[in-house]
Amino acid sequence: MTIQLNTPTLACSSCVNTVTAAIKNVDANAEVQANTKTKLIVVETQASESAIREALINVGYPAA
Repeated sequence: MTIQLNTPTLACSSCVNTVTAAIKNVDANAEVQANTKTKLIVVETQASESAIREALINVGYPAA
């Protein structure tokens, strides 16, 4: 399943690393693409969208 989330606080490569690690903790096989210019995170995962959103909230990057 592909999930697209707008994350307004995504600002730098460190942010990308943090959200990628958080998502990988939920689904180790997830493919994560994050763009700091568009603030968009695209995740290909078997996890639910709510689980991905919760992981982002837990590391301080809530999706809009």
